[in-house]
Amino acid sequence: MKILHITPHLGGGVGKAHAAIQGATGSSVERAYYLLEEPRDRRYADLVEQAGGRLHHASQGVSLADLIDDADIVQIEWWNHPRLYHLLAASDLPPMRSLFWAHVSGLFAPYIPTGLFAAAGRFLFTSPCSLQAPEIVALPDDVRARLGVVGSGFGFEDEPAADATQGGGTSAAVAYLGTVDFVKMHPAFFDIIDAVDNPDIRVSVWGGFDPQGEPAARTRAMRHPERVRLEGQTTDPRAALQAAGIFLYPLREDHYGTAENALIEAMSLGLVPVVLANPAECAIVTGGVDGVVAVDPADMAARVGRLLAEPEERARLSGAAKATAHERYQPRRSADLLEEHYRALRAEPKMKTDFVSLLGAGPADWFLSTQQRDGSGGQARMFASGGALSKGSIDHFLATFPDDPGLLVLSGATPVG
Repeated sequence: MKILHITPHLGGGVGKAHAAIQGATGSSVERAYYLLEEPRDRRYADLVEQAGGRLHHASQGVSLADLIDDADIVQIEWWNHPRLYHLLAASDLPPMRSLFWAHVSGLFAPYIPTGLFAAAGRFLFTSPCSLQAPEIVALPDDVRARLGVVGSGFGFEDEPAADATQGGGTSAAVAYLGTVDFVKMHPAFFDIIDAVDNPDIRVSVWGGFDPQGEPAARTRAMRHPERVRLEGQTTDPRAALQAAGIFLYPLREDHYGTAENALIEAMSLGLVPVVLANPAECAIVTGGVDGVVAVDPADMAARVGRLLAEPEERARLSGAAKATAHERYQPRRSADLLEEHYRALRAEPKMKTDFVSLLGAGPADWFLSTQQRDGSGGQARMFASGGALSKGSIDHFLATFPDDPGLLVLSGATPVG
């Protein structure tokens, strides 16, 4: 089967997922990738190519229509990227068998335009938590039958790194790895660490950060600033995580994540996950079985304190976390599930889709469709953090379409009226 993937890029989580799945794909599936942006970081794009995937870039002038015509299935890697909206809504695409794979949960902004669920040949989520969305629950049975879940987060392989430390449940060190920005981190992140009843707690925070940004300022304002070390970006997340035994992962309740790669990677190394009771995290961690699920920041601080004082409990949860990661989050499993959907969809005819009617006619409509469940007005959450070019934010859309009148009004750059 010939699968054409249309994706804004192969960086970050989506690139990591496809590098793993391409490596786990059998000979019965041939994959090509059409990238809307040139890769800035070629790490995962190179891995995809090395594993047999063919890469095409929009800037190379290759005919997307020819690629679609040649493909059995067109898999659209979905998130609210402005270039993806532009491609679908502003291009005359030929008939296709479409499979959408959503890399956002859709439970909170950015929302998924509801018309896509019925229009897609198959619509797949990366976490079962997405099926809790009210618009999903309300779908008719025939549309729900075309939905599915295929995970895109995977743990590390069994072989330990050559310089591995003890790690896992034998260590009382604490680590966080991920977005160091309150667009995703819980705003009480540093308050939680301050409130832990253990003067020896030390938390390594891994991820790129702005030294003048809010997380850095909140670190300096802590009652116990010595408890946190902002380590910055790491090129070796495995080594960074293996130095710890507890993975502290408090995210804001309305975060848009779904696969949570860092959480699954930490569990695969035997770190005990400590999370808040958010949908995406609860789909991965079972409290008291393979990790700790706290109801709020105060509860999380108390539970971390108890966990630090109980090495036997850490060891028990560590083993269970590792088992969960290795049993449930393997690239081969996701590759097989995708192939099952491909085979079922291939038996259906190619269809032409009017994406303009589903997504809107222009950039302002596209942006608003990600911010409101029904796309019908109301206050849009601008989905930016401190002016940063957050993915899918109004700033991101404006950077792509700087002269669009509707976006300029939404951003406040042009007065209304």
